[in-house]
Amino acid sequence: MKTIQGYRFALDLTSRQERDVLAHAGAARLAHNWALAKVKAVMDQRVAERSYGVPDELLTPSLSWSLAGLRKAWNAAKPEVAPWWGEVSKEAFNTGLDALARGLKSWTDSRSGKRAGRLSGFPRFKSRRRTTPSVRFTTGAIRVEPDRMHVVLPRLGRLQLHESARKLARRIEAGTARIMSATVRRDGGRWHVSFTVEVERAERSPARPGSVVGVDVGIRHLAVLSTGELVDNPRHLVAARQRMHALGRTLSREQGPDRRTGRRPSKRWERAASRLGRAHARVAHLRRDGLHKLTTRLATTYGTVVVEDLNVTGMLRNRRLARHVADAGFAEIRRQLAYKTGWNGGRLVVADRWYPSSKTCSGCGTVKTKLALSEREYRCEACGLVIDRDRNAAVNLAALAAATAGSGPVAARGADQKTRTRGQVAVKREPGTAQADQTGTVLPQGRTTNRALTKAH
Repeated sequence: MKTIQGYRFALDLTSRQERDVLAHAGAARLAHNWALAKVKAVMDQRVAERSYGVPDELLTPSLSWSLAGLRKAWNAAKPEVAPWWGEVSKEAFNTGLDALARGLKSWTDSRSGKRAGRLSGFPRFKSRRRTTPSVRFTTGAIRVEPDRMHVVLPRLGRLQLHESARKLARRIEAGTARIMSATVRRDGGRWHVSFTVEVERAERSPARPGSVVGVDVGIRHLAVLSTGELVDNPRHLVAARQRMHALGRTLSREQGPDRRTGRRPSKRWERAASRLGRAHARVAHLRRDGLHKLTTRLATTYGTVVVEDLNVTGMLRNRRLARHVADAGFAEIRRQLAYKTGWNGGRLVVADRWYPSSKTCSGCGTVKTKLALSEREYRCEACGLVIDRDRNAAVNLAALAAATAGSGPVAARGADQKTRTRGQVAVKREPGTAQADQTGTVLPQGRTTNRALTKAH
């Protein structure tokens, strides 16, 4: 099975190498800003000409927004715009132009309805101070040295790694990996190189191919499994908040940049900003490491993993929970499980956003109309079951996998937007068959949807 995979390694650059990388990143930013200014100038000119009554066939020719069109315009103008263009790799300019082309395409698709999600804004100019320096190489000499502690990139030469690249080198030597591109980027005060690699992965199967696990994510516990396991939430941001607060106060006392007067920041401000950035990067790295360990363990152990389609964007609007929701990384858990289950021969089932996993009794199937967030224990009035709220939701998610067998990675709708009342009686199932409710949704065998049906049995 061929797949696209990323490998990321920290770099130990010398002062000269860092200047060279910054020069390439600056060239990418220059090409991006020049092309964006050109696009805006042509758009404004055509709008002005139309307002004067100029016919469409006599308007200023439009500029192609594709990467090929932007590159053609840049190659014609680079001797005047950047007479030093030969001192850096052509990939530097291509990085900026490619970013602009993708931004313009996202804006166009968003306005025409081809792109789902929030509306994308029009691309903006990149600032030298506020833009993360980055450059991407797609052609030329890109390789890992035999000592596995150095990489070679076009025009930048031989760069030393902070850690061994043996995992990538072994695949390349075995012929099961091919480097497609390399990106050098500064993150949290440290330079990293990321390789986009086409990998030939061997067919795998989970340790328990026939097992099913429901995963209910939360804040008190990062994940509650249907097996009863509780995964603690480390809350890295909360643990580092006191240090970040102190570093922020130190930064506020230094002389920072002022765009209105053109004042440049002091050296102490830059050092304080670097320390604060490293603190934020450490939190992000710890969070990423914990999520990778959790999702890898789930994907390599269980044949079927069931999660919920949570409205994370809506949850972030809650000012009391936004910080904790962002720190937990709910969306990242689902994203990692989506590709890791495929890598390991498993299956990911995503319950519908309105599936009442927390409101449904895992013992008899009764669905509560209301369940306050403060109720941490689920108490069923029909069968008397008392169970932890999150454990109950995880068990219901695991049961949902039986109803969605063979339906692909996304489960069918589990409930209407408004939870059904107890007075609504579901269609009774025949013995040995799956049961369908009034919405047409197939439910797990042996489940009922309300107390009335429970009493009928």
